[in-house]
Amino acid sequence: MEHWGRLDLLVNNAGIYSRGAVADISGDDYDRIMDVNLRAAVLLAGAAVRAMRSGGGGVIINVSSEAGIVAVPGQVIYNVSKAGLIMLTKSITVDHAKDRIRAVTVCPGTTRTPLVEEAIVGAPDPAEHERVLASSRPANRLGRPEEIASAIVYAASDEASFLSGTEIVVDGGYTAA
Repeated sequence: MEHWGRLDLLVNNAGIYSRGAVADISGDDYDRIMDVNLRAAVLLAGAAVRAMRSGGGGVIINVSSEAGIVAVPGQVIYNVSKAGLIMLTKSITVDHAKDRIRAVTVCPGTTRTPLVEEAIVGAPDPAEHERVLASSRPANRLGRPEEIASAIVYAASDEASFLSGTEIVVDGGYTAA
């Protein structure tokens, strides 16, 4: 705002991961995941909306996950935090379309990010773990960061000016199966 005088785009892309079913989680685990994955996005979106109003509009993109659409076993807090981002997008859309602010959720599938690479390398059998991750989707492979970035660039573009309040799912068919 100080340099350009306006804010056109916010991409909420922070996220951390934790395993555990609902009976296994502690309050500290819950707070840590929700603070990073959801609370920060809500508060940043609020600040962005205030700035975008004065600049004539903008776009907020929330990077969720396939786990925000389907319940992936053994990761309840992560699933809930990512589902919350989908509802944040919808809420921004219905509350701020009149301010010329669009909101879109991008839902990646398992993608070769440092987080996923760490999980693969840390598995007892890394090759088998990667095979299982890839074979869980019809595309039979993991996503590439560039594929997710392309969806974000499209959602932010003028070509997507009528796209708001919905999800772009980039998951190799995982949620379709």
